[in-house]
Amino acid sequence: MKSLRELYKIGKGPSSSHTMGPNKAAKNFAERHWDARAFEVTLYGSLAATGKGHMTDVAITEVLERIAPVTIVWKPEIFLPFHPNGMCFKSFDSDGSQTDEWTVYSVGGGALSEGKPDDRFSTPDVYEMNHLTEIQKWCEDKGRSYWEYVDLCEGPDIWDYLQEVWESMKASVERGIDHEGVLPGPLNLPRKAPTYYVKATGYKQTLQTRGLVYAYALAVSEENASGGVIVTAPTCGSSGVMPGVLYHLAKGHDFKDIRVLHALATAGVIGNIVKQNASISGAEVGCQGEVGVACAMASAAACQLFGGSPSQIEYAAEMGLEHH
Repeated sequence: MKSLRELYKIGKGPSSSHTMGPNKAAKNFAERHWDARAFEVTLYGSLAATGKGHMTDVAITEVLERIAPVTIVWKPEIFLPFHPNGMCFKSFDSDGSQTDEWTVYSVGGGALSEGKPDDRFSTPDVYEMNHLTEIQKWCEDKGRSYWEYVDLCEGPDIWDYLQEVWESMKASVERGIDHEGVLPGPLNLPRKAPTYYVKATGYKQTLQTRGLVYAYALAVSEENASGGVIVTAPTCGSSGVMPGVLYHLAKGHDFKDIRVLHALATAGVIGNIVKQNASISGAEVGCQGEVGVACAMASAAACQLFGGSPSQIEYAAEMGLEHH
């Protein structure tokens, strides 16, 4: 399995597959063709079908138009064989002759793939074990926790990165509960998180917890919808669940940052396992699949925060995935 740095990515919404991935691809192509005089980008399948609503064209043109004019071609009826989120970049010189062509796929969570063994985006595996059964057995045999397995495989530098992730999550919650107005798009939907937050603070104690955690999660989701900076956990579309739960628990129980980082690492193991063995891409498993994985991750994180054993954490994650 890959590093948690590949799972938790800090970037702009509203979609890891449709915004972050294409934006990253455009930057990669631009670096190689800084002298081009024109670009053409063809979007295929799912990437084209919902690209307008996800601002895929904006994510691409804001990069390439700094160099040369860009033409976006939409082909939602054509699905390339490797993945539903395919795109083809072409560059042209001053004579209008094509100088390069590059096909790449946005495979979920902001990650890219060329769909071949010598993939330029392929990174080395960090984790030897790819299944939770193996990792859980290691934890039980060694008397360790999942976060200790992360520390063993990733090294101490991972904690600095997870601290950045946690700070970004907190910031997205706090921005979201303060920002009012209308979300981008033709539906003119008003932001609701600030109102829900105020209402929740007035509930009696037995109802306040549910109201607050919902307001926090919605705050991040609305930040994502507006193109704000969020963390893929595991995707942009499901980015509200983990911050909502962790922010509420950390605030309500006065958990220290290091304890939250351990929970983030534990949740990352769960998310990585699903990413490795199934998918976190909405184009493949739907939005419900993304949110289901986020619920599993949040369940594992919450169980870790309250001192759950490896088997209890596994059971919590399973229930989160099964019922959401």
